[in-house]
Amino acid sequence: MDKKEKAKEKREKRRQEISLLRTIPYSDHQRWWTSDTIAVVTGANRGIGFEIAHQLGMHGLTVVVTSRETGVGEEAVKVMQEGGLNVAFHQLDIVDPSSLKSFSEWLKETYGGLDILINNAGVNFNVGTSNSVENAETVIKTNYYGTKNMTKTMIPLMRSTAAGGHIVSVTSRLGRLSKLQNDELRKKLEDVDKLSEELIDQTVESFLKQVKEGTWESGGWPQTFTDYSVSKLAVNAFTRLMARELSDRPDGQKIYINCYCPGWVKTALTGWAGSISPEEAADTPVWLSLIPDKFVTGKFFAERREINF
Repeated sequence: MDKKEKAKEKREKRRQEISLLRTIPYSDHQRWWTSDTIAVVTGANRGIGFEIAHQLGMHGLTVVVTSRETGVGEEAVKVMQEGGLNVAFHQLDIVDPSSLKSFSEWLKETYGGLDILINNAGVNFNVGTSNSVENAETVIKTNYYGTKNMTKTMIPLMRSTAAGGHIVSVTSRLGRLSKLQNDELRKKLEDVDKLSEELIDQTVESFLKQVKEGTWESGGWPQTFTDYSVSKLAVNAFTRLMARELSDRPDGQKIYINCYCPGWVKTALTGWAGSISPEEAADTPVWLSLIPDKFVTGKFFAERREINF
């Protein structure tokens, strides 16, 4: 058996393990949530986001589905509601400050806040083997700045509970620090104690500047799906930063923030070229949102396992 066959066999075995884990119900003493627990999932009208919302709804939570486009969002919610799930919809464009403001006001008035936030909304213009940075500004604006602004807008609305608030952001192994060939920048981003929002912003702005100048190829950036990878690298760094800043909160006001890589999922974002189903990909963020006895924060996960940033 060659290396490719062995790797394929290993992946298939892990998928079977995850499928088995998903069939094991949470016991009563583990179940900290109720139907009054509010989970917000961005970009949940299709793909991974839809399945995350669906699985959270199947666990009995109240789920708020958001989408830039009202029509497709309402259709997605209708499908889940017909299945007996407690799901609501509200339009949201995470890159539009007025849309964020409108959504947060509605959420506070309707539910008093939220308990779980899944940052799933994102874009990727690279499919197959292509690696264009033509849409780099849109990718960074959506995947990094949109996720960051959504997170910072929702944190004040996180409700105080014994289980704490949970934030999970969809990122990618493509955004790992090891993908950076710029040693100086990598070392700066590795240092959690000195990590700052300013540094992360400077990193993505430096990338965008090089894109405009046509010099990005010599900048030491990730070589695969470069703009998407840089955007996810920034979200990973922001996750670690926020975990540090939120760590001093008192009991009852704790907020746990993590990120995860869903893998190469068969969705519109990958041009339907993925090898993992949305159902499998949605398992880890749902698990991270609901685990009652392992309050981890500032970590990176894939297939329910912690991986390196």
